[in-house]
Amino acid sequence: MPRFPNPLLRHLAARSPLDGHKRKQCLQYLRTLRALQYDGFTTVYLGETEVSESLVTGEEPSQGRLPPGPAWCVVHAGGVQGWVPWRHRLFLRDELCVRRDDGLFPEFCDAVRKAYGKCAIVVKERRRQQDAARPREDREPEARARAPSVIPLRSIECRLEVARSCGHELLALPPLSVYLSPLDAAWSSLKWFIINSRREFCLQSIGGIYSYQYILLGDLIGRGIERVTPSKWRALVSKVRRWENYYLGKFS
Repeated sequence: MPRFPNPLLRHLAARSPLDGHKRKQCLQYLRTLRALQYDGFTTVYLGETEVSESLVTGEEPSQGRLPPGPAWCVVHAGGVQGWVPWRHRLFLRDELCVRRDDGLFPEFCDAVRKAYGKCAIVVKERRRQQDAARPREDREPEARARAPSVIPLRSIECRLEVARSCGHELLALPPLSVYLSPLDAAWSSLKWFIINSRREFCLQSIGGIYSYQYILLGDLIGRGIERVTPSKWRALVSKVRRWENYYLGKFS
């Protein structure tokens, strides 16, 4: 049995039995994406992120003593030209509000068609535990490229037939490949802005007995989205492109 001078190296050397499967998924995705790009498709990354009540207010979570507070789901998309010219959506998500907006994805597809023409819409799929646990031989063969018919997110359902009706193609980002999408970095920038600037969007009302604090959440999130400028988007997409080139060059 190999011995390591540093026990942390054991985690670096460990390999999952599904590593080969994930690598083939990733290569299949990258080859499909590059073929679409060479065919004149503009790459657009669509996704959502959750903004918790504690992130907005700055208060510590209840640590299980109370039910979790509500969260808001922000839906937007971007690419090398910056955020797409489409109004982002903000949805309240709690136990009473879980329904998806069925008309949102057709509206989005029409907006990007008018702005960019045909697009390759990349969506980070929510990982399903049953798919991860399924034996490798039961899955679809890796060599066969197949576009997902539906990619369900919390607030929007992305359908291949809707995308193709507007001239687009729909691609699912491979699992555990967030470095192949610039959206996670854009969401991180938005959340750091919320943390650092929430006091500027806070109003306080002092009554006879109680005082109330109001946070202009829509303005706060809108300003945070504006802070991710087109130049920042170009830098993020350039970093993703370097990862793509590295992966294609090393494993093809």
